[in-house]
Formats: sequence, structure tokens, C-alpha cells
Amino acid sequence: MTFAFAFPSIDPIIFEIGPLAVRWYSLAYIAGLLMGWRYMVWMAEKTPPAAKRDDVDDFLVWAILAVVLGGRIGYVLFYNFDYYAANPSQILKVWQGGMSFHGGLLGVAVATVWFCRNRKIDALRFFDMVAVAAPIGLLFGRIANFINAELYGRPTDVSWGVVFPGAGNIPRHPSQLYEAALEGLVLLVILHILFRSENIRTKPGLLAGIFLIGYGIARSIAELFREPDAHLGFLLGGTTVEQWLSVPMWIGGFWLIYRALKKKQA
Repeated sequence: MTFAFAFPSIDPIIFEIGPLAVRWYSLAYIAGLLMGWRYMVWMAEKTPPAAKRDDVDDFLVWAILAVVLGGRIGYVLFYNFDYYAANPSQILKVWQGGMSFHGGLLGVAVATVWFCRNRKIDALRFFDMVAVAAPIGLLFGRIANFINAELYGRPTDVSWGVVFPGAGNIPRHPSQLYEAALEGLVLLVILHILFRSENIRTKPGLLAGIFLIGYGIARSIAELFREPDAHLGFLLGGTTVEQWLSVPMWIGGFWLIYRALKKKQA
């Protein structure tokens, strides 16, 4: 007999005011962005300073737009292009779900380069701060995925399996919590410890590279337990779309690390 946990009775909607519904998923985005902003303010005060307090404050607006637009566009292009090409009016309905981390990452990368050029800030050093703060949003976002009973894991017989509503009467891996731990908490702690070293902070791009590689590894591991999207399924050799999307992150991460270490030695 397989033991499993019943899914906790958590309403995805925190409260409603007329037609307005405040959801845990939205709150996760808000909390991640605000806490990430405060964390970047703290980082900006460290020696040598990567940006002024006003720059970090102003970047918050850019980050919000980049995450939402990049995440949505990435989902449309990477995960369900045929559907949205046939139903373009559905692209704007973000509240119905469908956001891509990889798309959000590209959006933030573009916004960061543009922002830093306008402010004449060292883009790589600013990227480092963004990278160190990013796991906060990932942590809250994955917890919100669990509350929404979405992006659940594959069937399992482990003792901590969860029976998710709408996923059949079988226990599954709570892969959202695996991702929250790996992509969020573990990566956050590692990057925080590394950031505290001035020797590392003085190598622009090093922390951003470590983040890219760390996230790629964490996501690829979590994908071994996560149920792939029904309309995508498994790819070559039982891999998933997310694992293949992590490959460019590894390449970019290694390039940033190599560049940071080589430049310092020159």
C-alpha cells in the first residue's frame, strides 16, 4: 500500500473584491520583485558599489515589465506557439496562466542592458546583483505553483507523494517544492555566500555566470521528477523542453565565468 498526502485545501484566490481577485500567484510575483529590490539595495551599498540607490529603485519598474512581458512572450514562443498563433487574442490573457522563466530571463537581460546603457552603469556588475536576487522570486513562484496545484510531478511511490486535484487519484512528486528548494533556497544561499566575498564581487559577470549554471543544473534535476506539459511530452531520450532550454544557460554561464576570471588575471 502506497502512502500519500492529500493536497492541502488552499484556495488559489486569497480574497475577492467585486470582479477583482487577488491570487497567491500574483502575490508571489509581487513579493519576489519587492524583496529582490530590497536585497539589491543592500548589495548596492557594498564596496565597490555597482550602482546608486536611485538606479536600483528605478530598475524595479523595468524589472516588472521585463518579467511579465518576457515571461509571457517566452511561453507563447517556447511552449504553445501554434495555439497562440491561431488565437492571438489569448496572448494578452496573462491571468489565465502561462509564463516562462526562460522568457522572463531574456526579458530581464534585455532590460538590464538597455537600462545600464542609459545610466552608464557597468552592465555585468549590475547583472551580478540581479542574478543574486533572482532566486527570491523563483522561491516564491514555485511555492505559488504548488498552491495552484499546477506543474506537478510524475507518479511516484515515495512516502511524501501528493495527490493533486485534477491529476488523477495517484500520488505524484511535489516537484514544485523541489524546484522551490533547488532553484530558490539553495541557489539563494550559495550566491549570497559568494557575494559576501569582495574578491568575487570585483569580478564582473562571475556571479551572473554561476547563477546561470546553477539554475540550469537545478532545473534539469527537477525536470527528472516533473510531469512534462501534456501538449509537449518528452523529447529525445526522455528529455524535456526545459532541459534543452537550460543548455544555452550553461554555455552563457561558462562564458561569463571564463571572461570574469580571464579579465582579472590579464
